[in-house]
Amino acid sequence: MSVDLSTWLVSALAAFAVGLGKGGLAAMGTFGVPLMAQVMPPVRGAAILLPVFVFSDIFAVYLYRHQYSLRNMRILIPAATFGIALGWYFAARVSDREIEILVGLIGLSFCFNSWRQRHIKTPPHGADLGRGALWGTVLGFASFVAHAGSPPFQVYVQPQRLQKLVYAGTSAIVFAVVNALKLLPYWALGQFSSSNLQMSLALCVPALLGTQVAKHLVRVVSEKAYYRFLQVALAAVSVQLIYKGLHP
Repeated sequence: MSVDLSTWLVSALAAFAVGLGKGGLAAMGTFGVPLMAQVMPPVRGAAILLPVFVFSDIFAVYLYRHQYSLRNMRILIPAATFGIALGWYFAARVSDREIEILVGLIGLSFCFNSWRQRHIKTPPHGADLGRGALWGTVLGFASFVAHAGSPPFQVYVQPQRLQKLVYAGTSAIVFAVVNALKLLPYWALGQFSSSNLQMSLALCVPALLGTQVAKHLVRVVSEKAYYRFLQVALAAVSVQLIYKGLHP
């Protein structure tokens, strides 16, 4: 299957965003599938990006292999596995238009959650099975459909006020496992064709570039400016996807 220049450029930008996310600007990875969905069916775009995520996860897990919350991992990973199964069932039975709308809604939910966390201070509390099972399931589902598991992960883990490295390590390991688990259902959906895998391999290059750029940006860009730009841009892309799904 031939791919035109505009598709390659948008896909490279999406992979670059994935690299930014793995390099320290965690929320940037949420841009990946919404961008890919501008130029191809969202499930195909998610499948092409999945090997890029898995490749990037190797470095993240190695970096944080000694810092993590074992209790959170024991709660989130089984729940996320169930969420992935739901996403597999969902993706096989709905149209591309419906998935575009869902991806857009997930993006808007991230923007809303970011606003909520800035304006509503929640008291700190430890890991608990009930909330973890709920948000872990949402994490797995959103991650399968749009590689957008970061918002539910943040909703559940951030109120625990974990140490920064423990938070980063828990996130790295949980999402490495989740992304690896998604390989089988995406293969079963017929999304790992030779052309898709060749594109995935090529996109590892802009992803690695994004990782290096993120290391620099983390040092020089203020956190407030970064999140403000992220929320405006992601909201715009998400609204456009919802409009595209409603008006083909």
